[in-house]
Amino acid sequence: MSKYVVVDLEMCKVPKGIKREEFGCGYELIEIGAVLMDESLEIAGSFKTYVSPEFGSIDTYIENLTGISAAHTKDAPTAKEALEMFAAWLPEDAVLVSWSENDERQIRKELKGKNICIPKLDKYLDNWIDCQKTFGEKMNCRKNYKLSEALCIADIYFEDGAHDALVDAHNTALLFAKMQREPRLQLAAGFIPADSVETYTYNPFVKLLAGYRCAVL
Repeated sequence: MSKYVVVDLEMCKVPKGIKREEFGCGYELIEIGAVLMDESLEIAGSFKTYVSPEFGSIDTYIENLTGISAAHTKDAPTAKEALEMFAAWLPEDAVLVSWSENDERQIRKELKGKNICIPKLDKYLDNWIDCQKTFGEKMNCRKNYKLSEALCIADIYFEDGAHDALVDAHNTALLFAKMQREPRLQLAAGFIPADSVETYTYNPFVKLLAGYRCAVL
């Protein structure tokens, strides 16, 4: 059985102009967080590194959102160094998982925009699981759920700290493990899944899920 590695990335903005044209992307990597899940879907290891941006900068909005400042990334590895470290940490039989396809896309953009070649990463990028898409399919709903929404709907008590890459990876792993173990999710009390109504319209919190145990981030 393959091991799963759940990944989360944090990015800063690349300003419009020459730098964005040169890089070819509006966002740049500043943090990688990941957790390793063993064959029993238990968390068995973790990886975290800040990344020094080459084209973008950390503005007040990103610092407030992520808690990452320019001081954190000043002496951090470059994207090439960080991705090489990450690739070296990955087990050979790992399958990568993330909340939404944005993380996979960002890594591909970093590799292309910075002319980085890490052959070991290729097989992982071509075999990636989008946990957000899987959750939407289980809910029979086209809505792109936020991770915090999905965790609450799935009745998972989770660690607060959205936009910390390692925390988000850990919380995504909890949800992914539950979806793997339960073909039909056990949902929070009071939640009405989309497939229980005729129209498939989604009322985001159906009277806010009567027993919400966790705060929406």
